[in-house]
Amino acid sequence: MVRDGEIAQFLTHLEKERDVSPNTVTAYRRDLEGFRAFLQSHLGHEAIAWEEVDRLAMRAWLAHLNRRGLSKRSSARALSAVRSFYRFLHRADLVESNPARAVGAPKLEKRLPGHLDRAQMETLLAAAVTQAQEGRFTDVRDLAILELFYTAGLRLSELRGVNGADLDLVAGLVKVRGKGRKERIVPVGAAAQRALREYERVRDVLVGAVGPTADRRAFFLSRRGARMSARALHNAVVARLSGVDEGAGLSAHALRHTFATHLLDGGADLRAVQELLGHASVSTTQIYTHTSVERLKQVYRASHPRA
Repeated sequence: MVRDGEIAQFLTHLEKERDVSPNTVTAYRRDLEGFRAFLQSHLGHEAIAWEEVDRLAMRAWLAHLNRRGLSKRSSARALSAVRSFYRFLHRADLVESNPARAVGAPKLEKRLPGHLDRAQMETLLAAAVTQAQEGRFTDVRDLAILELFYTAGLRLSELRGVNGADLDLVAGLVKVRGKGRKERIVPVGAAAQRALREYERVRDVLVGAVGPTADRRAFFLSRRGARMSARALHNAVVARLSGVDEGAGLSAHALRHTFATHLLDGGADLRAVQELLGHASVSTTQIYTHTSVERLKQVYRASHPRA
């Protein structure tokens, strides 16, 4: 019988022993529950053990994901979750083989990450500075968010997790807790330091007005004094991005891509950018070199008489 117990054990293993991020645990839970539901529907009954799932069932599941309109990237992630789950079952001697290894992952199209060019970034920040000068809490806060995103190349979850104690604006550094709760130290530029200091001032006023219920540990707060949610952070950034390029459909992650692209365009070493981004492998960082090369090709085609 397909049991939820093994899925729960696997997710606990990820969270407690491998220390993966909460977002990854949530994604794996969703993928594995979908896999379990498919097996029960596909086989017409619940009385099947994990070890009875074979290569044909795996292929049928991938075809099912395709019919649902899932992107190749989402299907590949789901397959990765099932492969990891079966490796866990195999190590626990609950299955003899991993049927997910017998099927190939969907071939992913190479996507260059969306980002802003330097002129667009200047326009974005200049507009945010103008609004922040009026002193409204949300405008001052949102400028600090944009500046920290761009100066440090953080993930959305990393920025949300920043606490006041993580910032050293005298030394110009921020301590970041990344994927797998790995910590890294990232420089904070002069413009971001100014925006963050001004936000600290209005934040202290807000905390005093809200009183004991305010989250004094979290750095970025809602107007009610609570740590901002990931959705609120994302919406705040996207609202600003749409003012620069409304039709681009850029997400908050575009600022992280912009950070990396501008560093590499400026001649930064790939390994240094890898460390700043908190990538485990330099191969992940290399996609930004494709972005830079693509930009150079566009300049070449537009400028060279024989292009």
